[in-house]
Amino acid sequence: MARKVEVVESIASIQAAAWDAITDGSPILRHAFLSAFEISQAVGKGTGWQPYAMVVKDNDALVAAMPLYVKSHSYGEYVFDWAWAEAYQRSGVNYYPKLLCAIPFTPITGARLLVRPNEDIAELSALMLGALVQTAKHHGLSSIHINFPDSVCENTLSQTDWLRRTGVQFRWINQQYTNFDAFLATLSHDKRKKIKQERKKIVAANVTCKQIKGADITEAEWQFFYECYANTYFEHRSTPYLKPAFFSLIGNTMPENILLILAYQDNAPIAAALNIYDGNCLYGRYWGAMRYVPNLHFELCYYQAQEFCIAENIPYFEGGAQGEHKLARGFSPRPTCSYHYICQPDFARAIADFVQKESQGIAAYTTELEERAPFKAEFK
Repeated sequence: MARKVEVVESIASIQAAAWDAITDGSPILRHAFLSAFEISQAVGKGTGWQPYAMVVKDNDALVAAMPLYVKSHSYGEYVFDWAWAEAYQRSGVNYYPKLLCAIPFTPITGARLLVRPNEDIAELSALMLGALVQTAKHHGLSSIHINFPDSVCENTLSQTDWLRRTGVQFRWINQQYTNFDAFLATLSHDKRKKIKQERKKIVAANVTCKQIKGADITEAEWQFFYECYANTYFEHRSTPYLKPAFFSLIGNTMPENILLILAYQDNAPIAAALNIYDGNCLYGRYWGAMRYVPNLHFELCYYQAQEFCIAENIPYFEGGAQGEHKLARGFSPRPTCSYHYICQPDFARAIADFVQKESQGIAAYTTELEERAPFKAEFK
């Protein structure tokens, strides 16, 4: 068979059915999701995210691929390498551009070495990784980064000389709860009491919430969500990564994977949270509020989503990056990782030392989090 490795500067240009056939079905890997970034111009010229997908074809049939980008900065990655860039700069060496395999603005673990079913995963993964290194060296790039790979991808990468960097996120596990009270019953008394008090305050503030699946979201509701999303950035004196067109696109092309939760006070909308989901996992993504109400973030982003997972029998709820406050609300720490190929040997050695020391700190932090688990002894 004639295996041919190519670079494609637009995932949107690849046939959707061909791309989706090599994924594991995750909504964040869907052609509709990735191409929406390009079509809405969230990535592309002038953004610092230049699509550079690597694909492998067998007689013109797509058999493997990697969602790849040439980066001229480190924004929107959630694996922070600013210190590495500063070290390069102090040495008079360019850190950017670099190659990044990731889902833009999305800190979610998933497949990164995409291989069509019944193909040789090891062979095709090795072919793509080898081509990646050759590409980086040929163009004089500083490094290659693969963020949030799943266990299959990690198994392949662990057999290479790439640097492994560890991290931690928080996941809620639906233990086949019959309702929210059944979940609360697994928590220690003080944590259970705290959540009940928070939810009572929401009711007392005359706030109600509405869960809306993608197909039922109106244009006015999408517009209000975007106002909330953008306001979150404005309050932090920043600019939103995504434009209204992105949400309009995914709303039209993958409504079965979208859950919008709106909050109302005195019948007027005041806040919104957008989630991406499938039958296995719900991913909390974006939220914002136009009016401050104590505990509203917890209600809209956690408790409503947990209730949705229970009702829909969804096993996992990924709460996103950072946030120790998730621990007290029934989430558990889970490890994440990234892999890095540093082209210059001297920098590779220095960064390897940094990563080793950092991993010791992450391990201690994770152990501390596990000791603070909010569950009763019999449910730990």
